[in-house]
Amino acid sequence: MMPDLGKYAFAVLASYGIGLGLIVILVVASVLRARKVRAELEQIEQRSKRHG
Repeated sequence: MMPDLGKYAFAVLASYGIGLGLIVILVVASVLRARKVRAELEQIEQRSKRHG
């Protein structure tokens, strides 16, 4: 059950929503960046195996 926030309900819930949204954006950005970096490292490893 949610506590009664009175006249501050919108501000509090909006702050929670924005905070949660930013966390989701950061997690998604981190996962996408990790995939990109992993793919780049795999390409570098393949090139080094061919030339080494």
